Amino acid sequence: MIKAVLVINDKGKPRLSKFYEFQPPEKQQELIRSVYGVLCSRPENVSNFVQSNQLFGLDSRLVYKTFATLYFVFIFDSSENELAMLDLMQVFVETLDKCFSNVCELDIVFNFSKVHTILDEIILGGQVLETSSTEIMKAVDEISRLEKASNAMTLVPKSIATWQSR
Repeated sequence: MIKAVLVINDKGKPRLSKFYEFQPPEKQQELIRSVYGVLCSRPENVSNFVQSNQLFGLDSRLVYKTFATLYFVFIFDSSENELAMLDLMQVFVETLDKCFSNVCELDIVFNFSKVHTILDEIILGGQVLETSSTEIMKAVDEISRLEKASNAMTLVPKSIATWQSR
């Protein structure tokens, strides 16, 4: 099971955090700081896999990858494969790239709801739902289309609104 997905910039600021196991907000912040401390202290020539027993309890692992100024981090237990998580991370980044055409930190900050929608199409409740970025984009486009349609609808018909404003 996936325990958390984090996107942290190179200064330690969390840009996305999704915990699939309940953690109080104070504990979440502490975990994010600890993860960043581990990542920024690692040399560049080591693997992207880390045992994270101290942070998330026994049987926890962490996979990360750096894209530009962002660390993408997946925390999971032994029921998941490290290479599969690295591949899933790649799917997430590819989908973000398709959505924002070469995603950057500001895209994540200013479009957080769309980024969460993309992540929810990939992972739900700590379980992997979809691994095809094409299928994920279809679902996200459909959700965006439905949101636009619902925003265009008015709850009060124009004739009643006009009558009430007199």
